[in-house]
Amino acid sequence: MPALFLGHGSPMNAIEDNPFRRGWAQAAAELPRPRAILCVSAHWETRGLGVTGSEQPPTIHDFYGFPQALFDVRYPAPGAPWLAERAAALLAPRAVAVDPERGLDHGAWAVLRAMYPKADVPIVQLSLDRNRSAAEHYALGRALRPLRDEGVLIVGSGDIVHNLRAADFRKPDAPDWAVRFNDEAKRLIAAHDHQPLIDYATLGDDALWSINSAEHYLPLLYVLAQQDAGDAVSLFNDAVVAAISMTSIRIG
Repeated sequence: MPALFLGHGSPMNAIEDNPFRRGWAQAAAELPRPRAILCVSAHWETRGLGVTGSEQPPTIHDFYGFPQALFDVRYPAPGAPWLAERAAALLAPRAVAVDPERGLDHGAWAVLRAMYPKADVPIVQLSLDRNRSAAEHYALGRALRPLRDEGVLIVGSGDIVHNLRAADFRKPDAPDWAVRFNDEAKRLIAAHDHQPLIDYATLGDDALWSINSAEHYLPLLYVLAQQDAGDAVSLFNDAVVAAISMTSIRIG
């Protein structure tokens, strides 16, 4: 099973008919049907590892200031407690807390709603443990690699470039530093050169401006960690809008 990193951008992409949403749908159409999905989203940050263990995770509307139509969205995909247990076993001896009540945040459902509109693929979310370094996040992703062989689609949902403080959506042209870093990241990914992306602080000011608080960047490392030597890499939704990259990546 391939793995995907999805640049998710604004929550409005969940309900607008635009090229990004159509790109997510097309990506799903080109994949084998997954047995289940393990999603690492920018929008579940914890201290310590967690996975969702609910049989029927609720839809979390973790944003404000958007139209009521977005708050009305429900994405009733089933959970997969068996996958939560399998992920915890693969990540051992690291402790993983199974949360029986946590639902799906918009980093998950906004993209998966476009990909699987029938909400019929079970989903588990893995949290971003902010106690861990970028190298440790990459190692966690590598530990989850067997899931691909078990029919599980691993999805990272975030943005390679994400700096809301620098974004001016009245002027959608991207700053030069955002374009430069997005291009550099793509070059390194195509070359299967992951170490500089793990040690992103060594990539200079463009990286530091682009990655900023890092929660949108770290899901990328989980997906890069899935790449085996023979895996092809392809891009879609490749654009930078204001200071947010929508660039999405398929591995395998």
